[in-house]
Amino acid sequence: MQKEIAMFLTTTPYTYENTHTIIKIADAALNKGHKVRLITSGDGVFSIVKGQVPQALSALEDLVGRGLKVDI
Repeated sequence: MQKEIAMFLTTTPYTYENTHTIIKIADAALNKGHKVRLITSGDGVFSIVKGQVPQALSALEDLVGRGLKVDI
């Protein structure tokens, strides 16, 4: 049975490097064949809003194309 890795992002993309860390962990997990789910809440939602952090959004869009599931 394949397991799913769930990550919870609640911090703003401007103050912490959590968004970058989440992207790197999700990328590595997807490369290993794991299912990955990102749950955003509070300020973490700003990481997936168009125009907020373009480099993070494009990286997350790439991960979604590879299987990342995102919940708000």
